[in-house]
Amino acid sequence: MLLHIREVLRPDELRRAQDILRTAPWQDGRLTAGEQSAQAKNNEQLREDCDATRALQQLLLRGLERHPIFFSAALPRQISPPLFNRYGGAANSFGNHVDSAVRFLQGGAGRVRTDISCTLFLAEPGDYDGGELVVEDTFGEQRVKLPAGDMVLYPGTSVHRVLPVTRGYRTASYFWIQSMARSDEQRRLLFDMDNHLRHLRSTYGETDAGVIGLTGTYHNLLRMWLDV
Repeated sequence: MLLHIREVLRPDELRRAQDILRTAPWQDGRLTAGEQSAQAKNNEQLREDCDATRALQQLLLRGLERHPIFFSAALPRQISPPLFNRYGGAANSFGNHVDSAVRFLQGGAGRVRTDISCTLFLAEPGDYDGGELVVEDTFGEQRVKLPAGDMVLYPGTSVHRVLPVTRGYRTASYFWIQSMARSDEQRRLLFDMDNHLRHLRSTYGETDAGVIGLTGTYHNLLRMWLDV
C-alpha cells in the first residue's frame, strides 16, 4: 500500500523544522548506508546524535501521535527514530535500492523490522526541480513529490529511488515502522475497513446495529492478525 498522509506537521511546526534545517550540520549520506545502498546513494544527512536531529525528531513524532490516519494505516508497533536528509548540488540523487529488512538503532537501542518505509517532505515542491521519490509496485512506477509537511508510506519491500535534484534543495525525513500487522495485504484490508467504519459512524451513529457488528468484526480481525 502506497499512501499519502496529509498535514502531519502543522504550519508552525513546519516553519520551525525549516528554520532548524537552514543551519543544520549536514554530512555525507553514504556514511550510514548499507553495502548495496552505498553504491547508489548520493545525498547528505544529519548526524543521528546532533541537537538539530533531536529537535526535529520531537516535532515529527508529536505530529504522528495526533494523526489518526497514520495509526490506522501503519498500525505501528515500533517506529525507528526519524532521520533527515538533503538532496541538491553535487549530492542530488539516490539510485534504485531496497531498504534493509532490519534497522539497527544507534547505541544498541534495539532493532526495527522495516515493514513500512516513510518519507515526510520538508521542502515545498516549488523550491526544487526533480527529486521525485519513485516507488515500484504492482501497478508500475509511482512518482511522489508532496507538499511540505505531508508524508508517504510504502512497503519496505519496494524497490525505490530519488531522482536527481537539478535546482534547489529537497529536504525530508525518512524512517521505518515495524507494524503490528506484518502483511501489507492485511494492513490494506484493515485500513479500508476502518475508513468505511468511520463513514458509517458519521452517517448512522455509534449505536446502529450494523455499525456495532462491523466494529466487532474489525476488532476480531485485529485480534487474529496483530502481534502486539
